[in-house]
Order: sequence, then structure tokens, then C-alpha cells
Amino acid sequence: MRIGVVGCAGRMGTTVLRQVLASGDLTLVGAVEREGAPAVGGDVGPLVGGGPMGITIGADPAPLFAEADAVIDFTTPETTTAFAALAAQGKTVHVVGTTGLGPEHEEALANAARHTAVVRAPNMSLGVNLLLALVERVAAALDDGFDIEVVEMHHRHKVDAPSGTALALGRAAATGRGVDFGTHAVLSREGQVGERRRGAIGFATLRGGDVVGEHTVLFAGPEERIELTHRAASRDIFARGALQAARWAHGRPPGLYGMRDVLGV
Repeated sequence: MRIGVVGCAGRMGTTVLRQVLASGDLTLVGAVEREGAPAVGGDVGPLVGGGPMGITIGADPAPLFAEADAVIDFTTPETTTAFAALAAQGKTVHVVGTTGLGPEHEEALANAARHTAVVRAPNMSLGVNLLLALVERVAAALDDGFDIEVVEMHHRHKVDAPSGTALALGRAAATGRGVDFGTHAVLSREGQVGERRRGAIGFATLRGGDVVGEHTVLFAGPEERIELTHRAASRDIFARGALQAARWAHGRPPGLYGMRDVLGV
């Protein structure tokens, strides 16, 4: 299976490159970075700590989407939107781990999914997607006498907050409880906010150091508390999940899929 990587010089991009090269069943056919990036024009080898591999990093993604069976995308919302159009044109599997997507970006992915398989997930790890399923089930079992809070921490360089995974966990809780996420989510608190609203789904965001990702969903009830936690020790888990998604989606009919489809949970 032929794999392309966009945003190849970023933290996740280089991680995906290493996982593709170590896979044994996948072939790296190209890598792309933004126009003007220092890596453009160089070989991918030094990005993964090796010698030249004969694959030059380009700035034009169109040829990559035309050649690859699947393209792995951990970039930015705006570039992901542009890549979605190329994936649709080339009937290329588009695996999207980009976070911070707004309604307009989600719409672009949905449009592309009419023509090709798109796997979109705020978090590609097996553990997080199992956590999403657990949160939904626990929320369905407990009434709103149990307050739901989502706490997440990431490294100092992360630009969006709350994280896409934290929001997905909140949505899973809302689904389990049978309520509208938009009207129940409290994304931040500051000042004299008053007593906690019954049924709210609260969020707390922490940033610092080199934390890859930590998420906890708390169900705080009278005299007892349930905590469901996932801690990521390496970005490799996200890259491995993305490649698993690419393998699963290869040959699938057009559609917008998630990691829960890939994992069957």
C-alpha cells in the first residue's frame, strides 16, 4: 500500500514517517511540507535520523494525492480543507488527525467523503477510542446527579484548547446522557461564575512541558467519584492508529469514517 505524508517535518509528520518505514507492509511514496519550509527540497532520510532515501520533500501536494493510495494528515484546519479536495479528486484515502476543525472544515471533509474514504478522528489511539466508548456507556448509566468534568493536559506548544480529544469525550458523554452537547458544555470558567449548573459538562485545560496527552473524565456524584483516564507516553500510538486506519479504509466505499469504525467499538 502506497502512503503519502503531508506536514512531514512536524512532530506528528516525522513520527508517521518512522512508522511507515518500520511497518514492513507499507511503502512511502512521497512527503510534502508547506511552501517555504526549510525541509522542502531535501531528502526525507534526515527527518527520521537516517541517510538519503531518494524521496525528495515537495511543496505541491497534488502529485502526492495522485500517486498515493492513502495520505496521512496531521496538519492544520486550513490545509486539511485543501487536502480534502485533492483526496476527493484523486479518490485517495484521506486519514485526518488534524485537531481544531470548525464547522467549515468538517463540511469540507464531508464533501470529500462523497468521493473517497475519509477517516477523521480527533485522536487515533486505540486506548482513547476505547475510552470514548466507555465514557458514553458510563454517562448512559448515571443520571445528572453525577457531574461530568473533562480534564486534559498537553505540551506547551499545542495551539488549540480544549483539545479535540477532550471535546470528543464531552460529546461522548452528552450522547450517553441523551443531551445536546452545545447547550450543556462549559468550556472554561473565570470569575464569579455562580453555582455549577446541573447537567453541565465542564472542561479544564492544562498546558505545559512536553506532555504528549492526558485526558480524564470525572463523574462526580454524592459521596463517590468515577475517573476514567488515558495517558499517552509517545506520539507513536497516534501514528500507528493512523496507519491502521489507512489499511482499513483502503478499498472501502466513499464515506466519512471514524476510528470507532476502524476498531469496531
